[in-house]
Amino acid sequence: MTDGNHIFSGLKVLDLASFIAGPAATTILADFGADVVKVEPPGTGDPYRFFSATPPNPVSNFNYAWQLTNRNKRSIALDLKSGGAKEVLLRLVRWADVVVVNFPPRVKASLGVTYEALAPLNPRLIYADVTGYGAEGPEADTPGFDVTAFWARTGLMQVTHDAGSPPTLPIPGIGDHATATTLYAAIVTALYARASSGKGSHVSTSLIANGIWAAGTWVEGGLNGGHFFPQHNRKSPPNALLNPYQTSDNRWILLVAAQRKDWPGFAKAIGMPQLIEDPRFSEEHGRAANAAQLVDILDPLFASQTLARWKDVLTAGRVIFGVVQVATEIINDPQLAANEIVVPLDMPGKGATRTVSSPMQIAGFSKIKPTVAPQLGEHGTGILKDLGFDDAEVARLHDAGAVSRFGT
Repeated sequence: MTDGNHIFSGLKVLDLASFIAGPAATTILADFGADVVKVEPPGTGDPYRFFSATPPNPVSNFNYAWQLTNRNKRSIALDLKSGGAKEVLLRLVRWADVVVVNFPPRVKASLGVTYEALAPLNPRLIYADVTGYGAEGPEADTPGFDVTAFWARTGLMQVTHDAGSPPTLPIPGIGDHATATTLYAAIVTALYARASSGKGSHVSTSLIANGIWAAGTWVEGGLNGGHFFPQHNRKSPPNALLNPYQTSDNRWILLVAAQRKDWPGFAKAIGMPQLIEDPRFSEEHGRAANAAQLVDILDPLFASQTLARWKDVLTAGRVIFGVVQVATEIINDPQLAANEIVVPLDMPGKGATRTVSSPMQIAGFSKIKPTVAPQLGEHGTGILKDLGFDDAEVARLHDAGAVSRFGT
């Protein structure tokens, strides 16, 4: 519950989703003040609670993944398969402004949580639905994960590794978090529409749609008869000035001196002005046709100096580049704290740590200070009381196993 001084203070959100994409969307709402009630199955709860203990994720004694995606929420352990849970679910739906689900269509129907089942209970309800492969078509009921639906199916995994090397696993949750932001945007759009119409609506997105959107410039080219280059090969790329290079201390720089006007300045900055008039590279088409030869010149050059030296040289020459950062640099990057991309988190009994904030700021409106993600069913009794259940009814729900007692 929030203090009423945030953008979404008073907004009530029912989070029926699991893993990442759906819950991360409600996390953004919670960051801006929404009261989010997370429903989890009794016993083990959301399987995402155990994600941090699953290789190859970073090993930590702290359940960081759960904290990231479920801060600022209240948890109730409700068995949606139990007949006794129906009245609790009905009251939660009538209470909520927004409900978020991520079950495949067949599972939604079996649990009675389809849009058609819930919308009549609350005409102002925004029903937000996220799937792996979309709600229609032969694979609508196929379970979809970030790595399968967003990365593999859309071709992103095929084009984000160099020629001759096999596909590799991306950082977990990239597609989920992108999809979560899309779902959040859809929810906010529906809330805007409701403000004038007074009516709720059904909004949806999918991992595959977001993967195709992420690869949109590439896919759009294919839709319009574009010619695809072979898979990127850094030794023989389409453009030697848009290519990674290794330094003498085994670090990597991504060179982005890709525009026509950049060529003379780049050649001078690296101390090779003779390349400007070299007939192989003097004009853009020649640089493209002779890209492999240019890489053969640049590779030993970059390998002769340290990353620090090249950063100084390229910065002084106003050459656009990026450093391929390693883990310790990423988490200590001063830009993250300066822009509140990473923010403090106070852990009772553990002291201060940091957490990743949601990726948007709204001038004049602060976010909720991050709180500890809930334990399974931690707020169950309080939520039932908020819904109007008296002590006897709460005890009956506990005894029936419809709602688990906290700590059992």
